[in-house]
Amino acid sequence: MGLGEFLKKQFIDVIQWTEADDSVLAYRFPMRDMEIQMGAQLIVRETQAAVFVNEGRIADVFGPGRHRLDTQNLPLLTNLRHWDKLFESPFKSDVYFVSTRLRLNQRWGTQTPVTVRDAEFGIARIRAYGTYAYRIADPVRFHTEVSGTREVYAMQELEGQLRNLAITRMSDTLAGSGIAFLDLAANQVELGEQIAKRLAADVAEFGLALEGFVVENLSLPDELQQRLDERIGMGIIGNNDRYAQFQAARSIPVAAANEGGGAGIGAGLGAGMAMGQMMAEALRPQSSGAPQPVAPAQPAPTTATCTACKTPLVAAAKFCPECGTKRA
Repeated sequence: MGLGEFLKKQFIDVIQWTEADDSVLAYRFPMRDMEIQMGAQLIVRETQAAVFVNEGRIADVFGPGRHRLDTQNLPLLTNLRHWDKLFESPFKSDVYFVSTRLRLNQRWGTQTPVTVRDAEFGIARIRAYGTYAYRIADPVRFHTEVSGTREVYAMQELEGQLRNLAITRMSDTLAGSGIAFLDLAANQVELGEQIAKRLAADVAEFGLALEGFVVENLSLPDELQQRLDERIGMGIIGNNDRYAQFQAARSIPVAAANEGGGAGIGAGLGAGMAMGQMMAEALRPQSSGAPQPVAPAQPAPTTATCTACKTPLVAAAKFCPECGTKRA
């Protein structure tokens, strides 16, 4: 290479990443045909890490701070390239920046109800949703297992996998808890902690650390929720007979207000009778269940005697019950 070509070559003096997009997890520094000048400055900001990759092999990893790139700060890269200690010529290496800051308010939720065994309902289909938070704890593992040689790796590409893992661990936790749905709904904080313990081991395989997991809501599908509401209502009412009477009374004005057809006419004519019967039923004293004493029959009063056989006659008798003689 001639002197002119050498002077035309471009060298990188400062390597840094400002994270213009909040959704980016990993970013490859653009090298093109440029080489890194020995002694160049590497600036790694807080919540960042820089990974140097030489010919497909991870060499050195830098944390936050300002670093001068030389053979002392690049021990693994120097060893891979077999550099002498005094070698100071430019070099080429892929540099990947990884964002290690906390990713908050990530949403998860069941797209379809999850079927689980319930201690009270037997088998129930449950919906759930909430939030979680994570960060990249191991940049090397994240690079080798997830982002790889991509120029940009965004959060959206990882979101589906994390959400599916969260739902799977939630189903496992519910199935193994043996706790009734109503009790789980009242202990959502404890449930979130149990799910987080299982999920943390899964995300660690990707170089991630789970920093929080929250269950915001547990619910049943609409048809099951309606049955549960009815059951709660019956428990509050207590007396089924009175509840049936109350429902019938509520339906009468609705039917009477319907002007079309015979239903409204019949309801209008029978409204007074039905309401009267219900009021009489409500006001009727309730039986205690004990047999009531029966008063002995009193003999009918007598007013005269038969002229033939002298048998006493009651007031309303026209003939003698013994001899048949007509009363005088």
